[in-house]
Amino acid sequence: MSAVPTDESIRDRIVAVIAKQANVDPAALRPEATLKDLGIASLEAIELIFDLEEHFDITFPDDRADFNTDTVQHLIDAVQQALADRPDNAEAAA
Repeated sequence: MSAVPTDESIRDRIVAVIAKQANVDPAALRPEATLKDLGIASLEAIELIFDLEEHFDITFPDDRADFNTDTVQHLIDAVQQALADRPDNAEAAA
């Protein structure tokens, strides 16, 4: 099987990072909540993106973040896509 973490473990780790940044209970995060809804300002959102990139060893495209409309689910999907697109993922699955 692939070395990519399960969707549930990815989701749990992302929720933990977002909850820490927003200073909220992870159980209170809803997939449709935007970063703005969570009180995460744009500079904090940039820090959040860097935290996710570092944690998962991925890089998000620079032009894809909209802090007013990006949701928790969008971040989960983006991390999953970035993990799937990593070159080492294909090697690990072989």
